[in-house]
Amino acid sequence: LTPPLVATHRGKHVMFDVGDRASDQLAQIAENGNLGPMQALLASNRRVAHTFTGTAPLVPAANPGGTEFTNTVTFEIDAARGRHRISWGSMLICTNDGFTGVDGLRLPKRVGQTAVALTQGYDAGSEANTEDFGDIVPPCQGLIGVSGDEGGTGESDPALATNGVIAHHPGITGREDLVPGVHGWSDPVAKFSVTRID
Repeated sequence: LTPPLVATHRGKHVMFDVGDRASDQLAQIAENGNLGPMQALLASNRRVAHTFTGTAPLVPAANPGGTEFTNTVTFEIDAARGRHRISWGSMLICTNDGFTGVDGLRLPKRVGQTAVALTQGYDAGSEANTEDFGDIVPPCQGLIGVSGDEGGTGESDPALATNGVIAHHPGITGREDLVPGVHGWSDPVAKFSVTRID
């Protein structure tokens, strides 16, 4: 996963809504791992209280690439009166436009309480699932430790654009460079846990 982008806010759907078309900002996360546009959108949204952005990718515990990266991140984030929900988004790096996240999880009401969400793999519906390294962000091969064709540029390719909606990701099929046993997953793809500390 790319470093997570997290926001506390009021209401739902500040980052995504399954069944709707992905915003350009979400498509940038799902296709390129680019958090910048969504960060800017959240910063301008009056419903958002605070945001947090991770600094390193998250890799599977059994990552065959053997990188120094971990499979967990722990952080503190503030909320505000009336901003009692939290959302998160990260790219599933070895996909064309896959991501995971939480949409408007209600924050715990009392100190010491914990809210947990097991997240699914989603397809942004914005890019064809070619599974070709040339169409996927370059970190894929470095993080997972699989070599092959040259990696993509980290930029969206208009020729691959689709006009779909956010839906459950069909998974890795092995139709091109990606290998289901290495790059694939089964849901849930992540665990998101929030404990109120103050």
